[in-house]
Amino acid sequence: MLFQHVLAQDSTPEASPAGSGEVIRSITREEAQTRLDEAFAWEEPQNQGGTIIHTLTYDIKTLNPLLRTDIFSGWITGFVFNSLVGRSLVDAQPAPTALADSWEIAEDGVTYTVKLHEGVKWHDGEDFTADDVIFTYDSAMAEDSLSTSKTTLDTAIASYEKIDDYTIVFVSREQNAVFLQEGLSLSIIPKHIWENVDRPVWGSDPGATGTDPSRVIGTGPFKFVEWELGDHVTLEKNADYWDEANIPIIDNYIYKVTGEATTAISELQTGETDVIQVPFTQAKSLRQSNPELQVVDYDTYEVGYYYANQTEENGGLFTDVNVRQALQYALDSDLIAESVFDGFAVRAYGPQPVLSIAYDPSRINTIYDFDPDKARELLEEAGWTEGDDGIRVKDGTRFSFECIYSNGDPTYEVQIPYMQQAWRDIGVEMLPSTFPIGTIFDRFNAADFQLGVMSFAWGSTGSQEYMFGCDYAPPHGFNQMRYCNPDYDALIVPSKTALVAEQRVDILIEMANIVNDDAAVGATVFRKSVVGGAPRVHNFFPTGISEIGWLTRAWVDAE
Repeated sequence: MLFQHVLAQDSTPEASPAGSGEVIRSITREEAQTRLDEAFAWEEPQNQGGTIIHTLTYDIKTLNPLLRTDIFSGWITGFVFNSLVGRSLVDAQPAPTALADSWEIAEDGVTYTVKLHEGVKWHDGEDFTADDVIFTYDSAMAEDSLSTSKTTLDTAIASYEKIDDYTIVFVSREQNAVFLQEGLSLSIIPKHIWENVDRPVWGSDPGATGTDPSRVIGTGPFKFVEWELGDHVTLEKNADYWDEANIPIIDNYIYKVTGEATTAISELQTGETDVIQVPFTQAKSLRQSNPELQVVDYDTYEVGYYYANQTEENGGLFTDVNVRQALQYALDSDLIAESVFDGFAVRAYGPQPVLSIAYDPSRINTIYDFDPDKARELLEEAGWTEGDDGIRVKDGTRFSFECIYSNGDPTYEVQIPYMQQAWRDIGVEMLPSTFPIGTIFDRFNAADFQLGVMSFAWGSTGSQEYMFGCDYAPPHGFNQMRYCNPDYDALIVPSKTALVAEQRVDILIEMANIVNDDAAVGATVFRKSVVGGAPRVHNFFPTGISEIGWLTRAWVDAE
């Protein structure tokens, strides 16, 4: 039986000369598992069973993976449900570690044939088939869908069809280098549970709120037990998990909610909890005072920036590339990483973070080493000469501007005064103003600012046009500084259609150099995160790709 869904809009795929022109096949599940095992030094478990308690300061929002908007709901639903295409814990790239055993991209570059794993069971014993995948995509892309993935899926997918119970063909609207991430990474829900529920009320259904555990049914390595709002979520081991290499070793995982980070730290020290997120300001002291604890820091996708408004409005101070470059040369990013972030950051080389597939400092053209003299020269070239009070002047205008930043972030208490003084030393006056984060976003989106300080967490695809493309000013993207370079825009389509990974990386690095040479933003540091683990927890490997991806391989000492 052929079951085809052709979606609305003009769904005729457009082939592109940037494609490979040959069939591209995924690695096998076995190869993906081997890569994982080689990358992590897993200990053989010396004990079976037990419980891991993970204390965090935020509760989850939903148990329906199609409705989740926060990372923590994603953690829980990611243990209960499987996605179609998985993500490698080694490099964050698509991998056959979930319900898809393999996939094949046809010569046209837009047709993806996905083979599902056979023999998968839902937690209630029902068989998983392609019908569940079709139902999930129908639900996520329906007109009345509440799924946060709807827009992305609508943009990416032209059609999909069931070939048989374990084969589905997806067609992309155009050649898309990140189609696997954007189109095929959806978490799959059971048709037999959700098909008779009206989509507009999915959020209040017991299968989303957890009030009826028999409706929270997935195919993942853990089963749902209970969710007590504001207190905890409990999952139990799925002993019959279909992926035998990743059947959990522990019996239970408890996601515990507390109101304060200090409470979580105290509970880790007293043995009341096993895993916590550690504020970097307390990481070194925790290591020193409790050397037996596992305090792990790791690179993330987060970049510390300052944005300079590049429109003529609000003074038009930052339209000249020499000015923007001067501001960067005036800052010591190594000092910021060490002093502001206590060493839990590294200086930024361009806009691509450490974990990005396009991170390669050796291929960055312009390195903004700390060089105040260079900064002064650039300002002189731009026509800004030193005034009587030491602040530079051009055409009767003093180089003075407001810098907005959000209150409540302890890093800014050190970083903002440093930036103010560093820029004062080259004759530039920065006037700090702090506001709630909502006000900051409103002003950024409305271009109602001169310069602002912010951080941003990128995804794993390497795509950054949402911030730097000419057409991506709010509300269409995150180009809040209103930067525009036609040379950058000319590479957006090639970066999306290059299906050969090495070719795409080359394009992304070329784009990063354009942005960096233009000083489109002032990237200062790539931030790290810190997680603490109890001594009793083994195979504890939090990373920037997944803070909790190690859980199915974790084991704990016998009590």
